[in-house]
This record gives sequence, C-alpha cells and structure tokens, in this order.
Amino acid sequence: MSYGTPPPQPGQGAPYGYGPPPNHPRATTVLVLGILALAFCGILGIPAWVIGNTALREIDASNGTIGGRGTVQAGRVCGIIATVLLAVSVVFLIGLFALFAVGSISTSTSSGTAG
Repeated sequence: MSYGTPPPQPGQGAPYGYGPPPNHPRATTVLVLGILALAFCGILGIPAWVIGNTALREIDASNGTIGGRGTVQAGRVCGIIATVLLAVSVVFLIGLFALFAVGSISTSTSSGTAG
C-alpha cells in the first residue's frame, strides 16, 4: 500500500509550478567577476558592482519569477570589497610616490647648498 503521490520518474522533473525560479541570466557572471576582482584584478570589481546592482533591481521587479538573488548579492559584495581595496591601494601608491618625490627634491637641494 502506498501513501501520497509517487515521486516523479527520471527525466520528468518537477511538476509545473514547483521548484525554485530560474536564476538571473547574469547571476553567474556577477559572481565570477566579483571573485576574479578579489583574487586577481581589482578593476573587475567595478563591473561586478554595476551589473550586480542592475541584476538585483531586475530580480526585485520580477515579483519572484527570477531567482539567483544570493548569487548576485555575493558577487556584488565581492565587487564592492575589491573596488574599495583598489581605491585604498591607489591612494596609498600616490602617497608613496609623493613621499619619494618630496624626499628626492629635499635631498637634491640640501646637497647643492652644502658646497
């Protein structure tokens, strides 16, 4: 004696109306860009951030017919972190170059007045 409905047969999939909605078409792209931005190239964080914002707006506007919000959010956050790290690095390098430039100018002027 069996109870309930039988499980779907292999190849049939879930009945219509069941299961999660399909992911946003750019969900994986945003996640890959965000991870690559953190791991290798911080400049990829900017497109991950921008595309992620657009994808989140589209997911929110779909009223539940498009999924992948977690994937998009993860890629977007990675993109934000990579962009902030890139900005901090650029500011640090500019400050370092300015420090070396001031140091070399003061060294050349002090050596010229000693003679």
